[in-house]
Amino acid sequence: MKKNVTTYRVIYGDTDQMGVAYYANYLRWFEIGRTEWLREAGSPYRDIEQTGLSFPVTHVSCRYHRPARYDDELVIETLLVSLGRASLVFRYRVYRRPGDDLLAEGETKHACVDHNGEITRIPPALAAVALVNL
Repeated sequence: MKKNVTTYRVIYGDTDQMGVAYYANYLRWFEIGRTEWLREAGSPYRDIEQTGLSFPVTHVSCRYHRPARYDDELVIETLLVSLGRASLVFRYRVYRRPGDDLLAEGETKHACVDHNGEITRIPPALAAVALVNL
């Protein structure tokens, strides 16, 4: 499985009143990882959308281990773990540098839909790119 690794620095606006990253931001960080995974695999999400397709999230899970805080440098690891006829599943692990503490891990499942919102088969060219990187 091909893993994408990208980084993100926690900004003040990511934190809540307790000084820790708001829990929903982890889903944004998952999206950053997924977007970069697709770009690195040769299929930037913008190009996918230009074909009239999109990959809305149909399921998400996140397990939180430790809090991220303002100015932490995060490492986001992303893997494609499953490719169906009309779906994709990505797995994520978010770490804090420099100690590389595991902060969170999770998965997102995505349906392939056309411009009308109808579920459709993943195009063969995109499926081939994904399979090479699975």
